[in-house]
Order: sequence, then structure tokens, then C-alpha cells
Amino acid sequence: MFTNKKTDAQQLDPTNIPNHVAIIMDGNGRWAKKRLMPRIAGHKAGMENVKTITKTASRMGVKVLTLYAFSTENWKRPNDEVNFLMQLPVDFFDTFMPELIAENVRVKVMGNIQELPEKTQKAANNAMADTADNTGMILNFALNYGSRDEIQQAVKQIAKDAVNGTIEVDAIDDALISDYLMTGFLGEYADPELLIRTSGEERISNFLLWQIAYSELVFVDEFWPDFTPAVFERSIGAYQKRNRRFGGLK
Repeated sequence: MFTNKKTDAQQLDPTNIPNHVAIIMDGNGRWAKKRLMPRIAGHKAGMENVKTITKTASRMGVKVLTLYAFSTENWKRPNDEVNFLMQLPVDFFDTFMPELIAENVRVKVMGNIQELPEKTQKAANNAMADTADNTGMILNFALNYGSRDEIQQAVKQIAKDAVNGTIEVDAIDDALISDYLMTGFLGEYADPELLIRTSGEERISNFLLWQIAYSELVFVDEFWPDFTPAVFERSIGAYQKRNRRFGGLK
């Protein structure tokens, strides 16, 4: 049973906080519709919640927080919505950078960044440069990201390197493939221990398909703007109750 139903607040085990938490931030549009507001109002509220959850995760001791911000499939949305979503990273980093630096958070952005509008690329690259020396939690945005595309790119590069002799075919294993993926820079923290999806939907939506092979999945009913620190803690609590067997017996 993956769904995390509402329970009373519980004391978390500080020694069992997942190193890497990945979140599919879903439900901004439905949050706005429920309030008779335009979809962009939901995205604005979602952006504000990213700030809240980033600080919460950092203070809990999470080492990597990966947020699914914009998928390769999201280009199919109406142009005005896409244009607004491309402006969001600009606004986010413009307003939140002082707090990110104060929290010692390091920003990373993975995906096909080169295909984004110039202003979005600039905002992402500046944020990574401005926080490059920070040593705290990594805030990793998946922006113009799709897992099948990621795997396809990795396979092509592995094939090229095998042909030119950079790697031996017999050396291709799980670890090598992981290194070629966009999360390779995370090293031992590349695979999230916990994947959370908001809004009551229970699917993966082409996100970190390789990396979540052994992740615990928690689905919550709250839309992303309503995903409060208390709901985050409840999700961590659900993770802590799981028996992670990795295919074996415990």
C-alpha cells in the first residue's frame, strides 16, 4: 500500500531521514481551479511552496531534494502557461537567492537546459554559479527533463565511448550507467530513498525511472501548494515505517 493517508503527527527518527527525497509537484492547476482562480495563480502558489519545503528539507537533514519542475512533455501545454512557467525560475531565484545562500543550499538544474529560453537558462546557470561553494543540501531541479530521454542520451554516450575505446563493454554495469545519467553528479546520493507525489495521482510520469528502482513511494492527496511542512513530515514518517528489503528478506 503506497498511499500515505492522514495520520496524527508523529515524532520522526532523526537517524533515519532519507538522504535523497524526490518530489513530483503535482496539482497546481487543480488547486487554482478549486478556488476559481487562473492556473498561473496555482503555479505562483506552488513556487512559494518550493521555498517553504526547501527550508524544511534542509533543516531536517535531507542531503538532496530533487523537484520535478518541468517535464519534456509539458511543452504540450498552452503557450501562455508555458511562457509563465519559463518565467518562474527567473522569479524564484531572483527572490529566493538570499535565503538559499543563508541556508547554505547548493542549486543544481538537470535536464535539457540548452532548449530553454535564454532568460531561463541564464537564471538557472547564475543560481548554480552563485551557490556553487555552498556545502549544505543540494536543491536539484528537473527542468525540461524526461527520464526516457535521459536514459536514451546515456545509452548513446555509452555506445560512443565503447566504440572509441574509452570504456570496455564488460565494464558496463549498474554503477557505470548511473554515472552517465543526469543524476551522476550526485554520486552515492543519485538514487532517492523516497519519492513523493502530490495531488492524489499515483503514477511516475517519466521521472527518474532508473533511479527509483528501490525507492519508497508515497502518494499524498494534497495538491502541491497545500503540501505543508507537516505533510512533508508525515511522508517522511511513512517512509520510516517501511521495511526496505531491496529484493531480499528482513
